[in-house]
Amino acid sequence: MPNHLKFYIDGAWVDPLLANRIAVINPATEEAFAEISGGSALDVNRAVAAAKAAFPGFARTTKAERMELLKTILAIYERRMDEIAAACCAEMGAPIGFARDAQAFVGQAHFKALIQVYEDFAFTEQRGTTLVVKEPIGVCGLITPWNWPLNQIVCKVAPALAGGNTMVLKPSEIAPLNAIIFAEIIHEAGVPKGVFNLVNGDGPSVGQKLAEHPDVAMMSFTGSTRAGIIVAKAAADTVKRVCQELGGKSANILLPDVDLDSAVRGGIAACFINSGQSCDAATRMLVPRHLHDTAMAIAADEANKQTTGDPHDPNTVLGPLVSQIQFDKVQRLIKSGIDEGATLAAGGLGRPPGLNKGYYARPTVFGNVTRSMTIAVEEIFGPVLSIIPYDSLEEAIEIANDTVYGLAAYIQGKNTAQVREVAAQMRAGSVYLNYPDSDFIAPFGGYKQSGNGREYADFALNDFLEIKGIVGYGN
Repeated sequence: MPNHLKFYIDGAWVDPLLANRIAVINPATEEAFAEISGGSALDVNRAVAAAKAAFPGFARTTKAERMELLKTILAIYERRMDEIAAACCAEMGAPIGFARDAQAFVGQAHFKALIQVYEDFAFTEQRGTTLVVKEPIGVCGLITPWNWPLNQIVCKVAPALAGGNTMVLKPSEIAPLNAIIFAEIIHEAGVPKGVFNLVNGDGPSVGQKLAEHPDVAMMSFTGSTRAGIIVAKAAADTVKRVCQELGGKSANILLPDVDLDSAVRGGIAACFINSGQSCDAATRMLVPRHLHDTAMAIAADEANKQTTGDPHDPNTVLGPLVSQIQFDKVQRLIKSGIDEGATLAAGGLGRPPGLNKGYYARPTVFGNVTRSMTIAVEEIFGPVLSIIPYDSLEEAIEIANDTVYGLAAYIQGKNTAQVREVAAQMRAGSVYLNYPDSDFIAPFGGYKQSGNGREYADFALNDFLEIKGIVGYGN
């Protein structure tokens, strides 16, 4: 593609101001298959200046004009979903069916959800003689991760556009090609120049420069808690708004009355989806102690059924991890589980049998995990499930909340009242009861070190708006 080595700034594809190429690695082959340019502070300055210049005009566009723009972008996005899926397959190692039906699909779904709620969204409200107005913030810096790239790009760009903001996007340098396609979609849709800008690069050279920039009014970041802290500190000197969706270590509580077989097998899917590389993955399965051994056997059986291999093979369920760094981290944590005395029920160290190349991890299940073990505390970001026994429901709730994170929680049980009562006690931004279908108009975000702010639909839109009270406005 001709735009791989360019940035999208002020409505045009431009060369970087400093030459710096970054290889894009196919995690299934461990080989570079493309190159992008890495940006610098000079490129960030140019992109922010374009967004700043475009802001006054775009901020005064009407809701109807922005709605039409969103619909046009969605139509082009839908036309190019196969290309997006192919990019995700190559740069992430996502199995091709999953790349289309999940990775590319979620971008489409979030556009549709925002358009749905935008129809009735009110930017003004009369309270007595005061007019309350919701207005765009200004130039927004957007930093997105590699694990669900289109999900996060759309969850930031769509509400930012709907609110009348301008923006600079820095996608992950590990999986950047889908973002280049997205920028081409934005261009074809006729988004006014300077409203959307794309600068590729790494965190220190581009992301941190965005967060520090005095003309950036807001930072929206999705990634690790470690990187989120760096972004927040960089943004603090200019007192800009910071919205973050960070790490997680989500508990999946199986209540005593649960249908154990289906709950455990569903729990494997909730943990292993996207090769375990999801911030809200259900990585800690809490089961009544008397059901522990049976649950462990079911989990091992289900884990052993996961087909790991070539992302282009339609039978593949789990692709590789995204990078050597990620592979090494997962191996380290699996080893810690073994060394600290957890029961290895399935998987373990190394690649799955028959795979001698690629960043593939073995689908792994540990039983008899205690709450203090490293695998029960650290975010693993791989296909590794920890099963933790509990003796009372009160203990299960305590264990579930005993984490620095608070992104998601999962609860399985037949007694609806009890399931809801446990949900009310979860210190997490999203609680999923009995493996529900995805809901793209539900809020998404975390408590504690899982971040702040909320994404999806009108919750995201509100995060991209300032509130002004015009007192004495009249009736």
